[in-house]
Amino acid sequence: MTHKKVVKEQGQSGVEEIFWKRSGRQLTYAPAEKIPVIEVSNFPMLGKLTALRFLEWVQNNPGGVISLPTGKTPEHFIKWVIHYLKNWNLPEVQKDLAENGVDPAVFPDMKRLVFVQIDEFYPINPNQHNSYYYYVNKFYIKGFGMDPEKALLIDTSQIGIPEGIRPEDVFPNNVVDISLRTRQASHTQERLQKRVIEAVDQFCTDYEKKIRALGGIGFFLGGIGPDGHIAFNVRGSDYYSTTRLTSTNYETQAAAATDLGGIEVARNRLVITIGLSTISFNKDVVAIIIAAGEAKARVVADAIQQKRNNLYPAAVLQDLPNARFYITQGAAKLLQERRYEDVSKAEILSDETVEQIIIDLALHKQKRLRDLVKSDFMSIRSSAEILKKTGQDSKTLAKRVEEVLIKKIEDGLTTPEGDVFMHTAPHHDDIMLGYLPYIVHLVRTAKNKHFFNYMTSGFTAVTNAYV
Repeated sequence: MTHKKVVKEQGQSGVEEIFWKRSGRQLTYAPAEKIPVIEVSNFPMLGKLTALRFLEWVQNNPGGVISLPTGKTPEHFIKWVIHYLKNWNLPEVQKDLAENGVDPAVFPDMKRLVFVQIDEFYPINPNQHNSYYYYVNKFYIKGFGMDPEKALLIDTSQIGIPEGIRPEDVFPNNVVDISLRTRQASHTQERLQKRVIEAVDQFCTDYEKKIRALGGIGFFLGGIGPDGHIAFNVRGSDYYSTTRLTSTNYETQAAAATDLGGIEVARNRLVITIGLSTISFNKDVVAIIIAAGEAKARVVADAIQQKRNNLYPAAVLQDLPNARFYITQGAAKLLQERRYEDVSKAEILSDETVEQIIIDLALHKQKRLRDLVKSDFMSIRSSAEILKKTGQDSKTLAKRVEEVLIKKIEDGLTTPEGDVFMHTAPHHDDIMLGYLPYIVHLVRTAKNKHFFNYMTSGFTAVTNAYV
């Protein structure tokens, strides 16, 4: 089977061009948006787009420097990359690659790539499954078939720990007091800790130097945290920050709690992370942030629409010509021009759309629904368009939404009877964690019938075999 060769100009991405045209959107809605955006419909498709763009970049940049994320964010990205690498020569895969902008005649040379680990908890045993060192080795070095000798990794057990001493003996309970950087140690244990912290700081300096000696990162892929962080550069990080040992904030600790065994552990754990200037050092870097779901909509909107400010770490990418956000439609919901486009094109506005936009307006203005006025509606194009299309005044619309919310709450306080329920969840504890108090009331009456379906998959799923 033969396929038409994909020809691209220098710096042009055939993959991106295909996907953004399919989305029916513009790449950027200037001046509101300051970073180009490609929208897809769902999380698996987000992984496919990212995998194809990565493989395209590897084809065009043999021996390039890459830095890829860890955790749940890249699960589908990893699955798609492995799928393509393992099945490259199958006719259906060749067809898929060609249709999506990747040259099927050129197999990506993964062995020549230089891998840079983005971050790591400190301290942590590198053999622990929740360590990023373990993750990188399992899914990227081994999974993608890279050369481990060409990888810059962060093995915290090898940094400054004297021979014959275990890391846990240096920092009991994994608590690191970084005030030892600037104060005198008061006893033998602190003197040891101070030497190790100084060694870690030197490691970070040398790590940064090695990255810059390579010309910087050529392909950076990252997620965005609940506070807008990329890597572990939390809200408020200096745009000129480099690789360093640092603390995090509560939002980041809470997100890491599931990996580390609870907030009690996460709140005391430091991190080693590359800095914002590490990411942006190479001005030609292809820097991609991926985000899925409405929970990420606020931080995505801030990074793309706000002016560069330390409060929005990902906004550092605004000055990079090859920076992109790949996001799902849910994550794009607060991008004002895109929402306005949806509202303006809709022949009939659904009640759900009207309610969601007005609720988001109230949250944005930090007002109660009943306190919204016409000037609030007119300040955002999507809500202004609702006034125009519905022909109703702001008070009437806001009151209607308030009444809908009150009714939903009241309905939730009423226990239905004589109904059949099918409860679905991806994991065995999600129903209990999500709405156990409500289920307790539902199952009390014998007049209701219940079915529970657990549809488990993913990297970290609790499978039926385990249970």
